[in-house]
Amino acid sequence: MEIRNGVHPVDAKRFDTARMRKEFLIQNLFKQDQQNLVYSHIDRIIVGGIKPVNQDIKLEAGQEIGAEYFLARREMGVINIGGKGKIIVDGEEYILNSRDGIYIGKGKQEIIFSSIDKNKPAKFYLNSAPAHKSYPNKKINIKDAKPEAAGSLENSNKRTIYKYLHPDVLDTCQLLMGMTILEPRNVWNTMPCHTHERRMEVYFYFDIESDNIVWHLMGEPAESRHLVVRNEEAVISPSYSIHSGVGTANYTFIWGMVGENQTFTDMDHVRMETLK
Repeated sequence: MEIRNGVHPVDAKRFDTARMRKEFLIQNLFKQDQQNLVYSHIDRIIVGGIKPVNQDIKLEAGQEIGAEYFLARREMGVINIGGKGKIIVDGEEYILNSRDGIYIGKGKQEIIFSSIDKNKPAKFYLNSAPAHKSYPNKKINIKDAKPEAAGSLENSNKRTIYKYLHPDVLDTCQLLMGMTILEPRNVWNTMPCHTHERRMEVYFYFDIESDNIVWHLMGEPAESRHLVVRNEEAVISPSYSIHSGVGTANYTFIWGMVGENQTFTDMDHVRMETLK
């Protein structure tokens, strides 16, 4: 498990491209037959990828979280972006097709990931946050997620926001998670942009075809920075940072939020004239 420390906005202004990428960009999430986890001290979120091919993968806690098992003091959301897969939680089996998700509550001890067909392996993307209470596990198909249409063709940002881990769908302690799918010929997400003083966010970009990229915008509104992001890479976005992006073609991203509250509309909008 890789550890990432928090970054003060005054310090972030002085970072060059290499340092920005080192601190905020997460790459190589899906390594065959192993778990790959990044622990950020920004609200203590854990971001990870699991790609079982030739063997099942049991989620291990590691000394970094100082617990006997991974969810001893945590909750977790998982969305499968690969082939058909299976998760066994304390002996109970859940089948996840592509775009299916699951919430796994605090206190669940044994979590095992596997692919149904090793030639089309599952890719389990996960977010985990500290939890104070145990809520029931729940599988969420994309058709069960709460959809919200947003944007327009005129602004090149027509998209559907699917809320998987959200109070309208299920109870969690603090973790929110969902997926945004941009329609063809639409490339902008979350613009005009905003910040959330009370929550941090992680964007995980995928469905980016070869030779396409996304410019992820971040930093304080009047001190903006960007990261060039490629397929299946994630960006850690602190509370003070805008989080928006524009691609060379349409794409999909999973958003995960951790922090003070779960109010999806609790955001501080940024006027376009403020951006620099």
